Amino acid sequence: MTSLVLSASRILLIIGGGVAAYKSLELIRRLRERGAQVRVVMTAAAQQFVSSLSAAALSGAAVRDDLFSLVEEAEMGHIELSRAADLIVVAPATADLLARMAQGIANDLASTTLLATDKRVLAAPAMNVRMWLHPATQRNVATLRADGVAFVGPDEGEMACGEFGPGRMAEPLAIVAAIERALTRSTIIPLSGGSPLSNGSPSRGPLTGKHVVVTAGPTFEPIDPVRFIGNRSSGLQGYALAEAAAAAGARVTLISGPVGLPDPPGASVIRVETARQMLAAALAALPADVFIGAAAVADWRVEAASDQKLKKDARGAPSLSLVENPDILAQIAATSPTRPRFVAGFAAETENVVENAKRKLSRKGCDLIVANSVADGSGVFGGADNEVHIVTASGVESWRRMSKPEVADKLIEFVAARMGSA
Repeated sequence: MTSLVLSASRILLIIGGGVAAYKSLELIRRLRERGAQVRVVMTAAAQQFVSSLSAAALSGAAVRDDLFSLVEEAEMGHIELSRAADLIVVAPATADLLARMAQGIANDLASTTLLATDKRVLAAPAMNVRMWLHPATQRNVATLRADGVAFVGPDEGEMACGEFGPGRMAEPLAIVAAIERALTRSTIIPLSGGSPLSNGSPSRGPLTGKHVVVTAGPTFEPIDPVRFIGNRSSGLQGYALAEAAAAAGARVTLISGPVGLPDPPGASVIRVETARQMLAAALAALPADVFIGAAAVADWRVEAASDQKLKKDARGAPSLSLVENPDILAQIAATSPTRPRFVAGFAAETENVVENAKRKLSRKGCDLIVANSVADGSGVFGGADNEVHIVTASGVESWRRMSKPEVADKLIEFVAARMGSA
């Protein structure tokens, strides 16, 4: 099985120290069968989980692990490794390795190679759910995204420690697909540092130093393993808001329901499916300066979802008992020590758009409601444009119809101005 993109490509795989390191051996095999050349660097911790001999046998090349090797480093081997590759893949990318990457620490062969490279880096995080959701990790991921590092995963599921949530390393074939996507664009890093420079200093936006949490997309509430209650939200507006907030200098955490969109530049993405998972991720992301609830969260879920597919039979359609989902926006906006300084929500309405939004503003306790019509013919769900009304305690602003990125830019400007005057 040969891939036209991967054929003869040169991949440097850095294996970090985590239980998921065993998946990296399968990744090597999948890359090699598609025609890629693979060289491997292992951290000392990685060798506690998989052997250098296994990685060497699968890659067909000696594994590198020693920054102070008298043989390789006599010719500056870490420089040669970093420059000879078309793409550097870090899998698993542990919390420790991501932290060192973000801080530019070079204290072993893996971290030194990453600092010395002029090529793109693709990271596949793997760690305990609490480590992944910890603000320090999310800060590091946001820094790396801003520096141009691409990410695949982490996936959500049960972990070796017995906990459940985001943190599982992406499966090898998903990483292969991400590598193929990365190789379709230039893999040379612009060594200016990734940020526009002015007078020798990084540019600053109106939200520099602020943490913005955005929810986006739908939630899927399971009926059984193959069916769910959901809605038609595409996530486009929420993703545009996350990108606009990052461009304004903020550290952005995007909590996304199931959508088929690429990660917005500069944002750290946490993927969820249900409303309860979204609420847990939002609470874990706090403290934050700004919360924007752009997700179209399902109001109800099935009280007791079936663990087997419901079959069609002579008894007819099953009876489903529904219960209310948690109100994410109201819980975030509730007065508490962790309440963000500014909380904004969305109101997708089919009638009486502004009046319903005014009632929602009061009921939820937030600072702003972005109201829009999703009635038939509006083209908002899944469409490229939006027409919104900005509802606050001081009044209503109605904006002309514009693209969703334009709405996002204007809304972030609005929020930044409010933050500045708070």
